[in-house]
Amino acid sequence: MSDPSPLIPEHTPLMRQYLALKAQQPDLLLLFRMGDFYEVFYDDARRASSLLEITLTQRGQ
Repeated sequence: MSDPSPLIPEHTPLMRQYLALKAQQPDLLLLFRMGDFYEVFYDDARRASSLLEITLTQRGQ
């Protein structure tokens, strides 16, 4: 996981929303509900994994 990249047109609407919110509140841990699950991105995923003692996973693996 790395830092989020700057806002670019190729980002999905969800990722654009995430990046905009992170720019405003970089210290908040943002979770997004995706159907029945919550997803956490970039360094927030690492923080959430440690704080919640859950396994960190990646898409496509």
